[in-house]
Amino acid sequence: MLSIMGAGIFVHSAWAGPPFITDDPEPVKYQHWEINYAVSKTWRADSMSAGLPSIDINYGIAPNMQLHAQPRYSYEGTRTDKRFGIDDTEVGVKYRFLNWEQGDSSIMVGIYPMLQMSTGDRKLGPNRGKKQLFLPLWMQGSTEKWTIYGGTGYRINPGAGNKNSVFIGTSALYQVTKSLQLGGETFHETPDAIEGASTSGFNLGGNYNLAPDLNLLFSVGKGIKNVSPTNQLSGYLALQVLY
Repeated sequence: MLSIMGAGIFVHSAWAGPPFITDDPEPVKYQHWEINYAVSKTWRADSMSAGLPSIDINYGIAPNMQLHAQPRYSYEGTRTDKRFGIDDTEVGVKYRFLNWEQGDSSIMVGIYPMLQMSTGDRKLGPNRGKKQLFLPLWMQGSTEKWTIYGGTGYRINPGAGNKNSVFIGTSALYQVTKSLQLGGETFHETPDAIEGASTSGFNLGGNYNLAPDLNLLFSVGKGIKNVSPTNQLSGYLALQVLY
């Protein structure tokens, strides 16, 4: 399964299935593990952020259902200030309630509610150490060579000066060879703060199968709206291990 922490607009804003921001409805196989050992970085006009590392842990707790946890150690820096610390932790449950297959084609639909736990060190920024809830609906269609997935989600973002937001994203991947899959995504999110602005961006990337249970995930992208303060360039690299 390839689904977004992806190379996102903000490194601390995950809600994701590696290597992209947009997720899919396909869960990890029943009684199997998927663990992504990742590094990511985002450059902005006068600052940068990095996840060094993040560990995306997924387990197939039941048929059509997976549990998810993503602890992360992060870096925030400017030309004059550098801060390191434990970041907020993401936990969630993915449930696929529709799985139609015919020959080489399939259609899937699922939900993936996620809670951002307030474990982050406040020295990383005022947006750390705060709870958020993300409620998405994901859909996917696949053929022998193409996989297209996406959907929308509602982010509940409590706190003074904050507001709830809506995310929408679409991804497409093509099976270039038996081992290599390449593609991209576009995404948009409405403002999550009263004085904030909406954000949009894209990522290009994919995955390469190194061994039967070992994959290399990668993506690179940037913002296409409010680029300078949000995402001039971002990158993601992970080793995915399946058990």
